[in-house]
Amino acid sequence: MAIMTSHASLSGVQPKLAIVEHNGGYRPTNGREISTHIAKFSSAGHPDLVFNEYLTTQAFCELLPKDEVAAVHIGDVMGQRDPALIIERFDRVSGNRIHFEEFNQLLNLKSSAKYDGSYRQMADWMVSKNECIPTEKFRLFQRVLAGILLGNTDMHFKNFAMFHTSAGVRLTPSYDQVGACLYNYKSMALSIGGSRNVLIGDLNAKHIVVLGQEFGLSVPAIQLCCDQLEKNRFLAKEVISNGVVGSAVLKNNLITQMEKRWNGTFASIGNYLSKRP
Repeated sequence: MAIMTSHASLSGVQPKLAIVEHNGGYRPTNGREISTHIAKFSSAGHPDLVFNEYLTTQAFCELLPKDEVAAVHIGDVMGQRDPALIIERFDRVSGNRIHFEEFNQLLNLKSSAKYDGSYRQMADWMVSKNECIPTEKFRLFQRVLAGILLGNTDMHFKNFAMFHTSAGVRLTPSYDQVGACLYNYKSMALSIGGSRNVLIGDLNAKHIVVLGQEFGLSVPAIQLCCDQLEKNRFLAKEVISNGVVGSAVLKNNLITQMEKRWNGTFASIGNYLSKRP
């Protein structure tokens, strides 16, 4: 029941390790050692999860080629039998930590409340901060739309974060891009247009336009986001199809999901916008 209502996190079933580079490979951290990477492993219930996240992340990079995305690759970790998704930590520079906060922290929510809210709350928080430039809100909207197209229903408050810099608050690189809908996580993690637990299969053009309005975006800006996805979606499908990891079944499922979302959610946005008064 928790999974079907999007109140169970996919990350909660995925083993993780803090790791560091060592002699050309990776090993778990020791004590208070500062990690350079994070390793994610597949679980018994989701044996292809590592490959799913890798392929989905590569597709996300193609959809938003000008955005920043956490660097990932498939590799081995000392002492571990199974391959891992190796994620380079974007909050590390020369062995030092860079301060950032996930949106559940920025919104003063407990970690357990990461599903209790809407995508609009993040946009409203950005608008309320003078040190956050308007383009960050546009980038966030792009990320949510790309995630929807890729079937990432698990986009909750902990999966978006911001750096605190001398120039102001800025989005961190995107991370945790995974086609969660393939594992029966069917409803969106956060509310859209005041509707909670919206099934991804029920999302249509109106939902996207309403979401854009919640972000305070103009009709041309909403259309621009969708046009960019349309322009790049074939490259996204190609990078999945040509991926060096993952089964043919997984790749086909990810591509099929993209086609369903495009045809069912995005393809009619232009017509919908043209008919609005």
